[in-house]
Amino acid sequence: MIIKPVNGKHPQIPDDCFIAENATIVGDVVMGNACSVWFNAVIRGDVHFIKMGNKVNVQDGAVIHATYKTSPTTIGNNVSIGHNAIVHGCTIHDNVLIGMGSIVMDDCVVESNPIIAAGAVVSKNTRVESGSIYAGIPAKKIKEISPELTTGEIERIANNYVMYASWFK
Repeated sequence: MIIKPVNGKHPQIPDDCFIAENATIVGDVVMGNACSVWFNAVIRGDVHFIKMGNKVNVQDGAVIHATYKTSPTTIGNNVSIGHNAIVHGCTIHDNVLIGMGSIVMDDCVVESNPIIAAGAVVSKNTRVESGSIYAGIPAKKIKEISPELTTGEIERIANNYVMYASWFK
C-alpha cells in the first residue's frame, strides 16, 4: 500500500480499518472507524481535504479526490462506494450506496439514504434527494424508495464489507 504525506499532511487511518496492499492514500485524508479501502483504490488528499466517517468502504478501483482550494470531499457514515466509482469534490451524507462505475462530481450534495445507480453521472452542483434512486447520464431521480428498502440494502452492503475486511486481517 502507498500511504504518504503531502505538504506535511499525513493520512489519519484508525487501526481497525482494512487497507489493501495496492491501495493508495495520500495527503489530508481522515478516515473513521471500520473503513475499508480495497484493491487499486485511490484516495488522494493532495489538493484539498478528504474526510470519511465510520464504516465507509471504498471498493476496488474507486477514486476519491477533490478540487484545488475549492471543493473538498466529505463522506458520512455507512457509505459504500462501488467498484471503479469516482467521488470528486462533493459531500456525501450518511447511509449512501454509490453504484459501480458511477461518477459524483464537484459540489454535489448527496443527502442521506439514496442510491446512485451503477454507471450514473451526477453532474456538478446536483443535489441527490434522500430516499431516492438516481440513474443515467446525467443522473436524474428515477424513483423514490421506501426507507426500509434503502436502509436495509445500504446497511447490508456496508456490514458485508466490514465482514469481508475481517477476512484479510
